[in-house]
Amino acid sequence: MDRVNKILSLLVVFFLGMVLCFAQKKKSKGDDLFFQYEYQKAVYAYEAEKAAGTLTEQQFLNLADSYFQTNKFEKAADAYLELFKKDTLMSGHHLNKMLQSLSETTNKERKTAFLATMSSRFQKELWENMEFNVQLLENDSAGPELDYQIFNLTGNSPQTDFAPTFYKDQLLFSSGRTLNKRNTYAPGNEGYFNIYQSKLGADGQISTVQPFTGVPSSNYHKATPFYSEKLNSILYVLSNTQKGELSFDKNGKNALAIGKQVIGGAFQLLLKDLSTSFYYPFYDADSGKLYFSANFDNGYGGTDLYFVYTNNGQIMSAPINLGPRINSPGNEIAPFVFENSFYFASDVFYGLGGMDIYKSNVEEDGFGIPINLGSGINSPKDDFGLIMRNDGDGLLGYFASNRPGGKGKDDLYGFKVDEKPGLKTLTFKGKVVKSYSPSTTVEKVAVRLLDKEGKLLAETYSDEDGNYRLEVPWQDEVVLESSKERYSKFSKRFTEDDLTSLDNASYPIEVAFYDDLVEDKEGQKVVKLNKFYFNRGDTQLTVGATPELDKVVAFVEKFPAVQLRIETYTDSRGGSTTNFRLTQARSDAIKKYLVEHGVPATNILYSIGYGEDKILNNCTNGVFCLEMLHQQNQRSLIVVLNDNVLYE
Repeated sequence: MDRVNKILSLLVVFFLGMVLCFAQKKKSKGDDLFFQYEYQKAVYAYEAEKAAGTLTEQQFLNLADSYFQTNKFEKAADAYLELFKKDTLMSGHHLNKMLQSLSETTNKERKTAFLATMSSRFQKELWENMEFNVQLLENDSAGPELDYQIFNLTGNSPQTDFAPTFYKDQLLFSSGRTLNKRNTYAPGNEGYFNIYQSKLGADGQISTVQPFTGVPSSNYHKATPFYSEKLNSILYVLSNTQKGELSFDKNGKNALAIGKQVIGGAFQLLLKDLSTSFYYPFYDADSGKLYFSANFDNGYGGTDLYFVYTNNGQIMSAPINLGPRINSPGNEIAPFVFENSFYFASDVFYGLGGMDIYKSNVEEDGFGIPINLGSGINSPKDDFGLIMRNDGDGLLGYFASNRPGGKGKDDLYGFKVDEKPGLKTLTFKGKVVKSYSPSTTVEKVAVRLLDKEGKLLAETYSDEDGNYRLEVPWQDEVVLESSKERYSKFSKRFTEDDLTSLDNASYPIEVAFYDDLVEDKEGQKVVKLNKFYFNRGDTQLTVGATPELDKVVAFVEKFPAVQLRIETYTDSRGGSTTNFRLTQARSDAIKKYLVEHGVPATNILYSIGYGEDKILNNCTNGVFCLEMLHQQNQRSLIVVLNDNVLYE
């Protein structure tokens, strides 16, 4: 096949269904040919209708799609761009096709220029994914230098062979090879897809290919099998039927359902919707999730990846979209989880061409950036449906591709390799919060990741909920930094042991807002503290004083450029000389505590006792006052002397 959409069209909407649909309301000869997948003939018909001036915008979009399907990428790009300028009909899925077309033309600069105008049309995760992968592919560093031994399987046919899965000591796969010439259909001039089994040799080759009889027989599609050892079942997709005949929705569309066949036991339909096609089921035994592809109307592109929660294979939730980190405006299919890595295929516009295989780290709350496996596995054509398992000291895997040199439309390929495919990455993610109020998040904080030499690796900003996320190729040592005007700076170095222990878990960044920690008092800016007292006539710090002074220690740690003056005052009782000496000793005791607890002595420019010089009320010498009024004059202040220049 020339593009992945062709195989999806073969699986998703069959010729018979489309005939029923469009027999009810024919629009043109071009429409008939387009919906029968006769794309080259549709091009001729639509071009004639365009010349006659009878082409609608929807039909012009069909013409663009026909150009795309027949590899006329220059014409496809021009048509999509013309439609885009009108700002009509162009879904994200068609924008992806337009960008794919631009990638295939000789004038690739048009794609770069167009992308510069597109930031508002796509999810931010798509741009992050694109920038990460484009940089890796341009530097030819999409993965470790692995020595892949890739081989074409001897059991391939001249038709479409795809979707391999391990089944005990055998390999199951899907094929369009014809068993009954009467049971074919026009789109691919092949038989309805069926499941085949084959013996696996020690060299990874297959032999003795024959139809798999472990699932109920059908005259229609049975495809994309997955064998779950835990469930002792085969999961696969099959045409929706009723009493042995195809069943259709109200628009005349026949779709695909997911079924589960217990080995030697009962069959059960798991997911069925007459208007939605499901394919490529994969059951993750560790999480109990059933992953699959589907073409729901509210997805991000053509086909998206979803999962449902299960209880031992029984569906326990509605389908949940994997989100924009995984799904793109293109098509995503063929999920596969191996050793905490999520593999799938996508024809998103920034790949090597056609459909490529990607790997994403499975994280506690989602997925890492999907990383193109690079030219070791991927080609300029379609590559999809990767599976693998441990084999001796290395790995044995399989995938499908229509790369040159095969035997049919899509061929199965095996590979042997020493290590798991895909670039190892390092992820920092979490929330930026206030250190003294962890439930309060901070938005628009610049978060940076530097290598051990101080070179910037990645930068982002926390979102409105304080979330940040950075992912880079693995480093043995990094520095995580953050900054925002009037907030404390954060900086922490992580060694290889630290990173291994972190294991991509969430890491909160704690910052402080300067204005939260200071206040105006007595005409000057001071560190915000609860009032504390010394015992009468004493210079020893009380139990109530030290927690407040610890706030000063934390303040200086967060804002190391501050310059402080310690001021201590007493009330009017006692002699003035005695009070001066008493308050000076108290200021010195405060300074001693701060220095001993980590405040650099150079940050404390002055330590002054003012005695009874600055009485705040009328309780002066000789005036009788209640104790509470005298206490108003007993105070210690930590003054920020350079407040006016810290944030000019």
